[in-house]
Amino acid sequence: MKIYLKALFITGLIIFLVACGDSNTESSHDQTNEIPDEPFAAEELPEQFLDDHFKAIYNQTSDLFQENVSWKEFEGLGEDFNKGVQDYELMSEISVEELVEYQWIDNEGDKGIQASFADDNTIEGLLLAPITSYPESDEKYTKNTYQMPISREWFTYWGGTNELVNYHYAVESQRYAYDLLIFENDVTHEGDPKDNESYYAFGEDIVAPQEGVVVSTENNIDDNTPTVDTNEEKPLGNHVILEHEHNEYSVIAHFQKGTVEVNEGDTVNAGDVLGLVGNSGNSSEPHIHFHVADDSDWEKASSIRIKFENGENPVRGDLVDGY
Repeated sequence: MKIYLKALFITGLIIFLVACGDSNTESSHDQTNEIPDEPFAAEELPEQFLDDHFKAIYNQTSDLFQENVSWKEFEGLGEDFNKGVQDYELMSEISVEELVEYQWIDNEGDKGIQASFADDNTIEGLLLAPITSYPESDEKYTKNTYQMPISREWFTYWGGTNELVNYHYAVESQRYAYDLLIFENDVTHEGDPKDNESYYAFGEDIVAPQEGVVVSTENNIDDNTPTVDTNEEKPLGNHVILEHEHNEYSVIAHFQKGTVEVNEGDTVNAGDVLGLVGNSGNSSEPHIHFHVADDSDWEKASSIRIKFENGENPVRGDLVDGY
């Protein structure tokens, strides 16, 4: 639900180093001649990893990154991460806040690289992560067909079937959830980043993704101050849960306080306005959280992979439409 910012790429790497890195690892490769005269292009990062050019990669990371991660730590992690990898496949490329983010997955589908590059090819964020998969549930879709709960084009910030593109994936109750934002010129807001009104998503319509009956609402939770606070005690914040045929339940979260237009027991048609986008609950900036569950008690339920009308399976970085 929460929108995680680029700084967490650095934090994520530090955590992974503590768990898996060996700061005393001695490299068996001669790195002295590996540093190119010019920075390598972002697209070349997987090749640099496969060729064990860890010094070249490290030297291209930002000063902040190097302040937090030592060269020895990085070298040990790189060698360990590369074991058994034959190649990496590019999964997505997106522009976010003056950075371009790339995501690659290895040939076995169990390791991922996520890197954010600045215009001068400085690596501002880098995450090397194991990839967990749940193929059995990945292949089970909702019986009903849905559309996104939106009425204009939105950006898929989190979505897909691995943790690299969808941080919800690790949690069964939200595994196939989507977080949706509106981007213009690669940013989500214009003006004061601490003002909800500055965000393009704030106040936009949220609509019913399928016909159904309202079984749960909340309308009185304060909106958070973007980049400052979140409400983890009420993770959905203001929300609407709809019951559909085949015991499927749409869970739609983070409405603006006081804007939910439906009540428990109401019947809604697909595309009906439910309320307005806000920043309530476990949310760091205005956005929509949407997933389908197999029970109205969403925290104890399992999420179900959503079958969309257009047959598409959006992932992080994709633009999506609704009604």
